[in-house]
Amino acid sequence: MTDKDVEGTDLRDGRIGEDLVDVGLTSVWGSLWAREGLAPRDRSLVTLGILIALGAESELKTHVRVALTNGLTRDEIAEVVYHSSGYTGFPRAVAARTAAREALED
Repeated sequence: MTDKDVEGTDLRDGRIGEDLVDVGLTSVWGSLWAREGLAPRDRSLVTLGILIALGAESELKTHVRVALTNGLTRDEIAEVVYHSSGYTGFPRAVAARTAAREALED
């Protein structure tokens, strides 16, 4: 797995802490996403919900694009945002909507 494998996104920026990309690719993409038990589409649904709950909009933008690759539609991603509003609160859902819109503009 390389940094280009995450939906063609170059995760490197040449700044401090750039090795965190390798840590994430090895421990998360290489280990967790490779496990059997959940399809990539299901993992995307779970991941979107978690990132919305955490308020992690930067990561959410990447995972919105990954979710499209894993078979989710734009309408389904919107439904995840709507559904999250009842559990994470309206401000988190609005922030997630903004992040999703920015990710989908590309």
